[in-house]
Amino acid sequence: MMRISPSLLLALAVTATGLAGCGSTIDRLSAVGKTPALSAIENPTTQPGYRPVQMPMPTVQPVAYSSNSLWQSGSRTFFKDQRARNVGDILTVQVDIADKAAIDNSTERTRAGSDSQGIGGALGTAIDTIALPAGMAASNLASDTSASSYKGTGAIDRSEAVKTNVAAVVTQALPNGNLVIEGRQEVRVNMEVRELIIAGVVRPEDIAADNTIDSAKIAEARISYGGRGQISDVQQPRTGQQVLDILLPF
Repeated sequence: MMRISPSLLLALAVTATGLAGCGSTIDRLSAVGKTPALSAIENPTTQPGYRPVQMPMPTVQPVAYSSNSLWQSGSRTFFKDQRARNVGDILTVQVDIADKAAIDNSTERTRAGSDSQGIGGALGTAIDTIALPAGMAASNLASDTSASSYKGTGAIDRSEAVKTNVAAVVTQALPNGNLVIEGRQEVRVNMEVRELIIAGVVRPEDIAADNTIDSAKIAEARISYGGRGQISDVQQPRTGQQVLDILLPF
């Protein structure tokens, strides 16, 4: 069986990485000196990977109508409610995230053991005389000693703060009246694009009178804040370095 040396495997991996990233490298070279392009405004429901949200639904209650009444069942006022409630409506999400975590863990383990075996008495004396060479005794035929120790420490000190507003579109109205929303905001400053994406499920009752909702009231919230451009590119390791970090065992 032919054996492949580790150096050859590493060379093949680097070559494959270069070929795989050839398209992206050409794209990056063609964009030298140009500002990052903004994404086109598209229908979120037609994007790859989009799936309608399915949630547990309560039993549908029949709508009650009152004859000769100006009041509409389920309405908040006599006038039309300006808050988002239908697919395609827009509402403003107030993103206010202030997360801080500090965790410190320490683990230490030590184990030691020893074992000794031998034959004594008349049988041991006979073995010493007949079978064993000088300097050896049957009373100490075998001995084993083992020791192991482990010590691990870890610490997390993290702090994030994001506070901004983003407009979201109602992409789906669930049978129980809850709304599925999704919003995307892109801001280009010089050669860097900052991108904010938010999605989740909201209750119409949690939407304020000014058609805004706090991000803390969004169920199954998915909030992404990042960027792309020259600054983000410099902060990322090169493709080859990322491959080596995965393949190298040490």
